[in-house]
Amino acid sequence: MEDWTLSMVLILVVCGFLAGLIDSVVGGGGLIAIPALLSVGIPLHLLLGSSKLAGSMCSLTGTLTVRQVPSEFLKPLVIVMLIVITIYTLFKKAWGDVSTFSASNGKLRMAGILAALLIGFYDWFFGPGTGSFLIFAFLMMGFEFVTAAGNAKILNFASNITSLLTFIALGSVSYTHGLILGIPMVIGAIVGSRMAIRKGAAYIRPLFITVTVILIGKQIWDTMH
Repeated sequence: MEDWTLSMVLILVVCGFLAGLIDSVVGGGGLIAIPALLSVGIPLHLLLGSSKLAGSMCSLTGTLTVRQVPSEFLKPLVIVMLIVITIYTLFKKAWGDVSTFSASNGKLRMAGILAALLIGFYDWFFGPGTGSFLIFAFLMMGFEFVTAAGNAKILNFASNITSLLTFIALGSVSYTHGLILGIPMVIGAIVGSRMAIRKGAAYIRPLFITVTVILIGKQIWDTMH
């Protein structure tokens, strides 16, 4: 797309900032970033790669499989899992306020490695809700919300970079779209991270629940349509 307008740039900048703000804390920035890219007319074959470029920039402060394996069978399972996560978080009021993680617990470390492998594989060939699943896994290991969110972003960044490199190799990235969206995402991520560190679980918990509920709604909508 060569005919850029000021309104297109503003859409990507504003939406990029909001996506980075949310994604830096609880994930789910794609809920804003992808519709923003679509609204400015990006070709569909460049959509996911450009979003990954922006998402990888944000994360820094089964991509091949997705072309071959149908993911429709996963949608009902993802909806159920997200609902369980939301209900569990809602009813455990003090969950994630204080860290109970013990590095000396070998079984806990192995469970964490297994969770990372499973969620990483899921992210490669499907993806929705990956940030929520990662945060939930770290919370289950005993981390408080702020550390769980930070740990999740490290793993998410590694996954994004791998996907981005694959999309680049396939020629499926629009650098103009990705960079215009990605730069404000970085700024949003900085703002969001500082708010999370300053306000802790009181800020992250409601945001986490809100984004997860939106993800549930989106997955139900996609499944029905």
